[in-house]
Amino acid sequence: MQKKLFKIGQIINTHGIKGEVKVYPLTEDVQKYKRLKTVLVGGVDMNIQGVKFQKDRVILKLEGVDTMNDAETYKQKYIEIPRESEPELPPDTYYVSDLKECTVYDTNDKEIGRVFDVISTPNNDVYWIKQPKEVLIPVLRDIVLSVDIDEKKIVIRPVGEWQDED
Repeated sequence: MQKKLFKIGQIINTHGIKGEVKVYPLTEDVQKYKRLKTVLVGGVDMNIQGVKFQKDRVILKLEGVDTMNDAETYKQKYIEIPRESEPELPPDTYYVSDLKECTVYDTNDKEIGRVFDVISTPNNDVYWIKQPKEVLIPVLRDIVLSVDIDEKKIVIRPVGEWQDED
């Protein structure tokens, strides 16, 4: 069985002339980069030699990437880590990558669609369903009744009970 990987960033540019890369982080915990010794870049294991932070970006120095030209070859590649390196989550908390594999149904077993993304708002998260019809589902206890990551299934109250139809 293939290891499950998490994308934690994407290399968006080079930084300086000594082979550093600028990373757009795909994780809320950017300090995670300081704790990592190795990552996968484009599917290849690479050692981290240095980490710096610049506004909302991470600057990485990867072993074997010593010039701007070397760094150029990694632009647009994703940085991944193995799932098992992530901490256990508290109850009723899920990784977005797991939720994006789930299909949403209502209590009448009507399929609403697959979670395309999870939007964070100040009050609550929102499941974004794009197909077959775009639906935004507030992640509230009285709307989202169950989440079963193993079965890849989320059950909600019927949309008409909590959302005005146009």
